[in-house]
Amino acid sequence: MNYLEVFERTEVKYILDKSTYKILFNKIKNHLKKDKYYESHICNIYFDTDNYDLIVNSINKPIYKEKVRLRSYQVPTLTDNVYLEVKKKYKNIVSKRRIELKLKDFYDYYNNHIIPNYVNKQIMNELDYTFNYYKLKPKLYLYYDRHSYYDKDNINFRITFDENIRSMEDDLQLEDGSKGIDYFKDKTYIMELKTLNALPIWMVRALNDLKIYPQSFSKYGSIYTRKVIGD
Repeated sequence: MNYLEVFERTEVKYILDKSTYKILFNKIKNHLKKDKYYESHICNIYFDTDNYDLIVNSINKPIYKEKVRLRSYQVPTLTDNVYLEVKKKYKNIVSKRRIELKLKDFYDYYNNHIIPNYVNKQIMNELDYTFNYYKLKPKLYLYYDRHSYYDKDNINFRITFDENIRSMEDDLQLEDGSKGIDYFKDKTYIMELKTLNALPIWMVRALNDLKIYPQSFSKYGSIYTRKVIGD
């Protein structure tokens, strides 16, 4: 896979039940094409401080926030490529800076501070500074299935649907796959609209017709909140 190392865009999330998802998809499907990596099984490890400072700050909805995670788009082996990234959000604009490296090389970096010589040095230095500054540790494993589409008339507008969200807080290994606690326990979808510009008019009309409104939702933040207040 060839994912950009640096990019910015606007991201808006919606929570859909199964019935609403089906109706909406039927309305918009003629405008969509499947992404090259249409079907993914996304595995994440989120890093945070001992006191969960990054996610606590994010939950408080500041103007600026950031998350650090290790991600793969299929369940990886030690020799597969993964992505170490910092995701920053200022107001409604999301930016990512990330490097691509083999999973075994990430473990060498995290456990022994051995930096692979093939990664982007500038971005790696930024990530390394962030790890050291916050003293980051793996705090949450998050898995979900994703289907990805883009507007056939505008490749810069993308839609993703995430389901089967699962999480673990112990024995955090990216190669663990779909293990973990089922977050929703029912058929619920997280839809995310990702664009460099305004939403296309056909998308706006479909959302208005079905009275679907954006919601502030963070998978990591929601799981942390459930842990703190109980569920």
